[in-house]
Amino acid sequence: MKLAFSTNAFKQYSLENSIIEIGAIGYEGVEILCDIPHLYPPLFPKQRLSRLNNFLGKQHLEVSNLNAFTLYAVNDVYHPSWIEMDKHSTNIRLMHTIDCLKAARFLGAKNISTEGGGPQTGNAQDRKDLLKLFTKNIEHAVRIAESEKVRILVEPEPGLIIENSSQITEFLKSFDSKSIGMNCDLGHFFCVGEDPAQVVYQLIDYIGHFHLADISSDRVHNHLLPGMGSINFKDIFDAISSVGYQGFITVELYTYQDNPIEAANRAYEYLQKFL
Repeated sequence: MKLAFSTNAFKQYSLENSIIEIGAIGYEGVEILCDIPHLYPPLFPKQRLSRLNNFLGKQHLEVSNLNAFTLYAVNDVYHPSWIEMDKHSTNIRLMHTIDCLKAARFLGAKNISTEGGGPQTGNAQDRKDLLKLFTKNIEHAVRIAESEKVRILVEPEPGLIIENSSQITEFLKSFDSKSIGMNCDLGHFFCVGEDPAQVVYQLIDYIGHFHLADISSDRVHNHLLPGMGSINFKDIFDAISSVGYQGFITVELYTYQDNPIEAANRAYEYLQKFL
């Protein structure tokens, strides 16, 4: 397993400077935010992507994941989502995802991550209908993922229509494709009352990438520096090792944008004992 750090903590830095700082600390990989102010696809024609690819090579960093979750360039964290009633809005999400898939292939990234549908609204019947809508809307992107040989990883999150292990399992079983899986944000599962280590054992067949941060004992969704909350990292790393996962674990600390270099350093130093 290899450690990476997400540029979504470095929004006050250019993408290139973010990459330099992350590499200097010792991370082997970088997760790139596919939104402003970093790699928002409409602002990255092939020539600019080519320069970025060369730059990453000079920094000796791999791309652990392209984070296509937020869309501040258009609206906010979740919107437009996969479950908008307005077809134009869901098409924006679809086209953004396709653009990110193409960028990922160009940069040699194996996967992109996207939101778990969108914010949950209405009653149980509404949720069932929204899941069908999510499935329908992402199917075209999955076909593109197959052709680009890049995997779409859906990320469960508290408050979205997919937020726990049973929901993501049910959702992914509806696809007959290896090009869709799960971005396993371990803290998110802790927030909804699950044991992250057990989630690793149970869902490893679906997991294509990990997000890592700590969460306080109240299980409120707020990413903390590893060691500042209540997550048992030894159990998590033991589980990841036991299942034979050899990909990237990306530290995601977008909550530390005022001092991302210090946060990235402290996280790196703390996690060395588990690697």
